[in-house]
Amino acid sequence: MKIVSFLILSSLSFITTSCVGGKPNQPLPTVASVDLTRYAGTWYEIARLPMWFQRHCIASQATYTIRQAGTVAVHNECVTDSGTVDQADGVATVVDSATNARLMVTFDNFFARLVGPSREGNYWIFDLDQDYRTALVGTPDRRYLWILSRTQILDESTYQQLVMKAQQLGFPVSDLIKSKHVPAS
Repeated sequence: MKIVSFLILSSLSFITTSCVGGKPNQPLPTVASVDLTRYAGTWYEIARLPMWFQRHCIASQATYTIRQAGTVAVHNECVTDSGTVDQADGVATVVDSATNARLMVTFDNFFARLVGPSREGNYWIFDLDQDYRTALVGTPDRRYLWILSRTQILDESTYQQLVMKAQQLGFPVSDLIKSKHVPAS
């Protein structure tokens, strides 16, 4: 009887989680093509979904530098709520060489060594304007999302277009946290 009760509760829990989770089961489309040389450089985080490793960040930026074929050096910086600057360095490796729109980013830290990278990539480019000025980047499981810009400030119209695109892809956009960049004077 206890086993039957356990199985019923487990099944109900699974069904409820599947229905309530709000994550569409459809695979996410990425952009058709990314020129990594044009994508390289500094990108400013305009908004992001909450994530534990950025819990104290109020303004973040990432700098990408082309290395050998198919790899990109990643340097992330964030200004924390206490005013300090946190940094992390990693490597992005192209997972889908037909488009360069799916990459696997790994950072040299204990957690990354313990868990290991995702084979399908954990940095997918869902939207990229033709001038490489704005990007919508996230993970295929819809847990992480970043709205990026080449500038610290993004006009509201463009921001709303990217939010709408993220919502259409099934991301929980009501949870987005806007960055608080202070432009250099």
